[in-house]
Parts: sequence; C-alpha cells; structure tokens
Amino acid sequence: MSKKNSHFKPYIPADRVVPEFTVTSVLIGIILAIVFGAANAYLGLKVGMTISASIPAAVISMAIIRIILRRDSILENNLVQTIGSAGESVAAGAIFTLPALFLWAKEGVISMPSVVTLGLVALVGGVLGVIFMVPLRQALIVEEHGVLPFPEGTACAEVLLAGEEGGSKAGVVFSGLGLAAFYKFVSDGLKIFPSEIGHDIAFYKGSSIGIQVLPALAGVGYICGPKISSFMFAGGTLSWFVIMPLIALFGGDAVVFPGTDPISTLAPSDLWGTYVKYIGAGAVATGGIISLIKSFPLIVRTFKQAMQGMKSAGKASALRTEQDIPMPVLLVAMVVIAVAIWLLPAFPVNLLGAVIVVVFGFFFATVSSRMVGLIGSSNNPVSGMAIATIIITTILLKVTGTTGTVGMTGAICIGGIICVIAAIAGDCSQDLKTGFILGATPKKQQIGEIIGVVASAAVIGFVLYLMNAAWEFGGSEIPAPQATMMKMLVEGIMNAQLPWALILTGVGVAIVAEIVGIQVMPFAVGMYLPFSLSAGIMAGGVVRWFMERRKNVSEEERRAGVDRGVLYTSGLIAGEGLMGVILAGVAAAKLNIDCSGIVNLGSIGSIVLFLALLGSLAYVCMGGKKKA
Repeated sequence: MSKKNSHFKPYIPADRVVPEFTVTSVLIGIILAIVFGAANAYLGLKVGMTISASIPAAVISMAIIRIILRRDSILENNLVQTIGSAGESVAAGAIFTLPALFLWAKEGVISMPSVVTLGLVALVGGVLGVIFMVPLRQALIVEEHGVLPFPEGTACAEVLLAGEEGGSKAGVVFSGLGLAAFYKFVSDGLKIFPSEIGHDIAFYKGSSIGIQVLPALAGVGYICGPKISSFMFAGGTLSWFVIMPLIALFGGDAVVFPGTDPISTLAPSDLWGTYVKYIGAGAVATGGIISLIKSFPLIVRTFKQAMQGMKSAGKASALRTEQDIPMPVLLVAMVVIAVAIWLLPAFPVNLLGAVIVVVFGFFFATVSSRMVGLIGSSNNPVSGMAIATIIITTILLKVTGTTGTVGMTGAICIGGIICVIAAIAGDCSQDLKTGFILGATPKKQQIGEIIGVVASAAVIGFVLYLMNAAWEFGGSEIPAPQATMMKMLVEGIMNAQLPWALILTGVGVAIVAEIVGIQVMPFAVGMYLPFSLSAGIMAGGVVRWFMERRKNVSEEERRAGVDRGVLYTSGLIAGEGLMGVILAGVAAAKLNIDCSGIVNLGSIGSIVLFLALLGSLAYVCMGGKKKA
C-alpha cells in the first residue's frame, strides 16, 4: 500500500477473518445476478440504458442475511452484492449489441443466433473484464484512494455499514418492486389502461405529443436526475417538434431514401422510423466518440498506472486484504480465452478478431475502470466505447477481406465482447472499492465477480430469445436502440448503404450540442428514442428536482429523502423489468390475458394512475417510509 494510504484502516482489519465466501452468499448472489440481469436486459432493450444494481443488491442481501437468516457478517453481504451486480453489467453489454443478430435473422440475412453463441459472447467478455481489472486494482483502488471517489462503490459501502437500517431500506426497495410489478401487469398484461398515450397534432404536420406512463421510466428519470432527464427531453423535442415537422413541410410528395413512400403519406411515427432514427444514430455515435476524445489524457494516465499495477499485481501478499488472483493464472486464462475465440465455431471471428478483442478489451477496461472512479457507473460511456470498436473493427475486417455476413456478424460479436468487458470492468472496480473500504478479500471478490458473470451469461441467451419471441427487437415494445444503431453502422460500412446525409446531420447536431455545453449522449439518445419515452423519463426527473429543493427541512433530511427515492425507484425499475420478463413468457406462450374488453380506464385513467405513481414516489421521499 502506498505511503499516502498507509494510515487507511478498513472496517474489518486485515488480521481478522469473518465469514465472506460462503455457500449462502454465493447462492443469494447468483439469484440476484440472474434477477437483475433479466430486469436490466428488459430495461436496456426498452429505453437504451441500465441501472447500477449494487445498492439494491446490497439492501436485499442485508434483508435476507441479517433479518431472515439471523447472520451478521458484513463481508457476506458485500460478496452478495458483488456477485449480484455482475448480472446487470453482463446484460448491459449484451443488449447493446447482440440483438442486431436477431434483426438480421428477421431480414433473412443470417440464421438465428444460437443460445450457445450468445452465452459465450457474454461469458468471454465478462471473464476478460474481470481479468483485465485485477492488475488495475492496486493503481486505481489502493493508490488513488481519496483521489478517485468511485461514487457507487463508496455509497454501497455506506449502505452496508449502516447495517441496522438494512431492514427499512430493503423494505423501500421491495415496496417499489411490488408496486411496479402490479402496475405493469395491469397495464401491459391485463391492458386495463394503456401504458402509452399520444396524439398526432393535425395543424402541425409531422409532430406528435405523448407519454409512456410506466414505472421504470419514472425511475430512470429520478435516478438520472433532472439535468440528464432534461437533456433527453430536449433531444426528443428537437426531433419530434422541429426536425420531423420540417421534413413533412419540405418533403411534400417526394420519395427520399431510405423511405419508399411519399413523405406526405407518412405518420409522425413513420417519419421517425424512416428518417429521424438515422439522424439520432449519427448524434449518438458522435457523442460516444467525443466522450472518448475528451478522455484521452485520462486514458494515457491510466495506461501508465496499469503498467505499474501489472508489476505489483504479480507479487504475493501475506495480508488478506491485499491478495489478488495470481498474475500467472490471469495470463494463462487470457491466452486460453483468446485462442478459444479464434478456434471455436460458436464465435464467427478470425485470428485478427481475436487479437482485436484482447487489445481493445484491455484498452477499454482501463478506460472504463478509471471513468467510473471519476464519474460513476451511470455516466460510463460503455455504448460509446462499443461504437468506436464497431467502427474500427468493421473497417479492419473489410480491409482484410472479411466481408459480407461473416464480417458483419464478426463485427457485432467482437463489439459485444468489448461492450461486456467495459461494463464488467467498471462494475468490478466499484465492487473492489466497496471491498477496500470494508476490508474484504480482493481475491474472493474477483472470484465472486466471475461466478456472477457465469450465472448471468448462462441465462442471457434465453432472456434475449424470450424477449424477441414475445415482441421482436426493433418494435415499439422493445426498440433495442443501441443494437439497432450498431446494426446500421456495420451495414453502412460493409455495404455502403447508409443514408449518410441523415447520419451526418446527426453528427452536426451533436457537435453543436457539445459546443454550447450540452451533454451530448443523453441529448442524442433523446433524439434517437420516441418522444413519449423521454417524456416519461422527464416526469421522474421533475420529482427529483422538487425533492432536491424542498423547503423547511434540514440538508440531512433532504439528502435522506432523495436517497430513499433512489432505493424506491430502483425497486420500480426492477419490478417492471421482472414483470416484463414474465409478460414476455406469457406472450411467447400465446396466452391471451387481455381484459380491456371488460374494463378499460382509457387515457384519463392512465394519466391519473401515473400521477398516483409519481405521488407515491414523492411520499416515500418526504418520509412515508422513514420509520419503516
């Protein structure tokens, strides 16, 4: 440990051994990894973003281990959240890329991807993410303690340290989970009221106003906060109330590529799907590249630290709190995985692709680990890294003669592996930060992270198949925004068939947004997604704005209320996500539970119930669950 951190004392001293890697912690962690992985897969496919599962996993773990099982080991709780949070990261990396394979299969370009291929992409990416993070631990977690805040990791440690509050905090999460699951079942299962309401504006042709009244959207908006929510809302406003009306105004009866019908005959939703989606894709891709360019000095610094960390990581330590997975084991595992990527038929990747995975994987693992240390996992530009990888990989494959469907599927699989690597490396670094504060054994956490990866990778292929069978990727229920964009980029580079004028328009919009100081990624995502979705997210952001500005309460009470809201909305997101998976199973089984013919509350009912949902969030924030 460096001199500047030699006086840091973890909560559990290095010379004290308490239960940590137990059968109980591993089993509960695996269950939570699968649950949060499935829930976040649904959320990411619907809105294009996922949430950190560390804190919800921590409070649920405390409720089970402390309250139900009557066990008292903070390190057991920590291992549960370490394993459980891995599911969210594997899901994030997978759903940002792999649905592109389903979309090509739908078009008849390729055959349907196998569950084995999907699972192996997630597994390989997840294990490599952990392997690449291990040598960075000394440099980023230990040496930079007090410099890099690692917000989610530090917050998770605080939640675990506040063990006596575990029951009440878990109650807040579970109440949100139960309410959202019931709400989702009634709206999208029984269809007693519509989950989306909207209206095309006749006198302003090309525009349409609406909102999706779903718990997960309100939860995302609250967790992201009013600033990020407003950027998304602004992007949606630009697309649906400026760009689309202009296309309708000047397009007339013209048929403009990639459209096949006269513009005058297209409804607003068709204008968005035919033209604006490409503008948004250009903006999102540019936002990802801009974020990497701005981070370049940070990337160089991190690489220097990574090389130093490689040296120290190879040395064995007698202290329990300084033990990592041995470097020889990591190197052998990395070589074996690289050869497997090259040789196994499940991976449509050649030797060049295997080399790209290792080189880009380590590069983006270091970037991701450092980025989450500074700005947190929620702001980690994982999709931006995947975009850069997809573009470079597709160009390299095309130049070296790997073209057609082989090159396209290879590019997506490489991008998927890199995306999972970046997501897991960021998650692992946050978990190791939590463990550093608590006094956990790093090696046990690293093994736990791999267990979480294996568990979630084993089911992610089945979850993707279930979602696609129920609603089909690219539709209104699960638009799979990032994966659709990755597909368009690969096709455009391989076949030169992209509408580049629209893409470059998005590039220009993103550059303007960056110049005027707007955060490009949320603004671009808002342009890319339907306005109704951004409106639902904005509603949650507005509640957070009011809660952060409450009068007649102390700063401590205000902060505690906001934190309760984060736990409650984490439950809302998880509840809707899990019910979404269940409803996907119902739809795939062709079961009809539609009761709208018997009871239908209509648009008015949707608005009233959504306002009641937002009211419940405000109630929890203002102390409704404070004494639970």
